[in-house]
Amino acid sequence: MSHFKIGIVVGSLRKDSFNKQTAHALIKLFPQEFTCQFIDISTLPLYNQDDDSNTPASVIDFKQQIKACQGIIFITPEYNRSIPGVLKNAIDQASRPYGTNAWNEIPAGIIGVSTGNISTAIAQQHLRNSLAFLNMPTLNQPECYLKWYDGMVENGKFSEKTATFIQSWVDAYIAFVKQNNH
Repeated sequence: MSHFKIGIVVGSLRKDSFNKQTAHALIKLFPQEFTCQFIDISTLPLYNQDDDSNTPASVIDFKQQIKACQGIIFITPEYNRSIPGVLKNAIDQASRPYGTNAWNEIPAGIIGVSTGNISTAIAQQHLRNSLAFLNMPTLNQPECYLKWYDGMVENGKFSEKTATFIQSWVDAYIAFVKQNNH
């Protein structure tokens, strides 16, 4: 039996973020052959091309964590109809300098949680554009746009109303990772 390591990148820094709560509940739905590890983006400096010749240690560590994964799941809110700046910065840091793209060929999944009616549909589309350029095969179906509601995650688990849908997404992502790690 193969073992797969999945990196979890949450695009929100807020302590009680709905996306963080979702991420913690999500990782409990993976089978034993999958290990999910949170990859922290909060300590990354702002990307500056002047630093390409002297990459900060936090960025080197971040890139190594990504490269050790057989899959990456981005769980992100939508800010002003796009992804949060902190997530875009993380994407840029791990893809630079040119020719050292840590994201290359790692299967990606995208989930987003918001209180708005369209959830994170536009942010996810913007993220997909970047991931396509970075050569990350990305699970296209099923899409996972979640509208947060009170009780969606309680005691670290999804409500029954949400769990079935999320489990079907996880199952599709598992198959996608296995297909893309031959």
